[in-house]
Amino acid sequence: MRPPETLEWVAVSPLPLDPGALAAWATRPECGAVVTFCGNARATTAAGHEIIELDYDADVALAEARIGEVTAAARDRWPEVVAIAIHHRVGPVAVEEPAVVVVVASPHRHEAFEAARFCIDAVKSTVPLWKREVWRDGAAWSAQATPIRDVGEL
Repeated sequence: MRPPETLEWVAVSPLPLDPGALAAWATRPECGAVVTFCGNARATTAAGHEIIELDYDADVALAEARIGEVTAAARDRWPEVVAIAIHHRVGPVAVEEPAVVVVVASPHRHEAFEAARFCIDAVKSTVPLWKREVWRDGAAWSAQATPIRDVGEL
């Protein structure tokens, strides 16, 4: 994926995510803090199955638009933030691979940490993505879904 010329990089894609490349893109001379959050596929669920992989589905254009709303809301709350990248996988994601990466760069760590936490929490609660859990002898859509909220409600 080619980095944008802007200070926001939003993507929903079946391609593997590269947290290092996103952090390198977000690193700017005026930023003393670059916070990277990786949400990795884990091997267990609340139902007790040992997961082999997760499989995400989304309307890519809708999901990217909603993530754009998340970055705009983060900028409203933390105007000091310089660069924000949020990438989410669709399709199969193996255990230990990142399903979502959030990177926030700002002059100081407080704003970077706060904005990064807001971004991942907002993505989880406002972006329409569906997760299917796959184990050795079966699969099911995740039962841990929450109602999708509007970004303005956060």
